[in-house]
Amino acid sequence: MSGEKQCSCGCMGIGPALTSLAEKLGPPEEARSHFRAARIEFLKGLRALLDLRIEQISRTEPKGTTVPVE
Repeated sequence: MSGEKQCSCGCMGIGPALTSLAEKLGPPEEARSHFRAARIEFLKGLRALLDLRIEQISRTEPKGTTVPVE
């Protein structure tokens, strides 16, 4: 046990080992780059939808009718 890595976070080296394993099993950097770009574009699309909906809700329709006063 003395050869195991110790982390300051208290995970007894399991955290860095899992991170390393996930990096080895995950997609290559080129694929990660595409996924990252797709995620950004998806979020931009959501933002456009939200902006449109906010604009629609924010439009104030005139209430009542205008009556000329003499």
